[in-house]
Amino acid sequence: MPVRIVYETHATTVDNESGFATGHRPGRLSAAGRRQAVELGQRRRDDGIDVVFSSDLRRAIETVELAFDGSAIPRRQDVRLRECDYGDLNGALVMFLEPRRQYVDRPFPNGESYRDVVERTRLFLADLQPEYGDARVLLVAHSANRWALQCLLAGAVLEDLVDAPFAWQPGWEFDLPAEPL
Repeated sequence: MPVRIVYETHATTVDNESGFATGHRPGRLSAAGRRQAVELGQRRRDDGIDVVFSSDLRRAIETVELAFDGSAIPRRQDVRLRECDYGDLNGALVMFLEPRRQYVDRPFPNGESYRDVVERTRLFLADLQPEYGDARVLLVAHSANRWALQCLLAGAVLEDLVDAPFAWQPGWEFDLPAEPL
C-alpha cells in the first residue's frame, strides 16, 4: 500500500492578513490562525495519521503545536518543506511577487524558483517512501509545497498553479507511488 499524504496549509498568519509574503521569514499565527490550527487538530487527530511533518518555519511549527498539543502522534520538521525563498522579496507585499509565473524557472532575486521548491519536495518524498511505506502522513507546509505535490503526484502544471487564486479546503490527499519520482 502506498504512503498516503495528507497536506494541510499552515494556519493564517499576521502577514497573510496584512498582505505580506512571508517567504523564508518565520511568521506568526494571527488570532484567526490559532483558531484554525485548533480546528486542524480536531479534523486530523482521529483521522488515522501516523506521523506529522512540517516545515521548520515558525508558522508551520506553531500550527502543528496547537493542532496536536497533547497528542501522541509523532511530529517531525524538515527544512525541505519550507516556503519558496523569495530572496530580496521575503517579507514584501504580495503584489511585488506577481505575476508569480515569472518565477517558475527563474529564481526570485537572491532567492529560488518555484521549480526549486518542486525539487526540494521531490527529495523529501523520496526519503519518505522507504521509512513510512504504508503510513498516513500529514504534511503541514506552504502554498509552494502544495503546488509541488500537485505537480509531482497529480500531474498538474506548475505554471497553471502559481497565479491561480488560493481556494482553501480542509486538506488535499495524494498517494505516493512506490517507484521513484
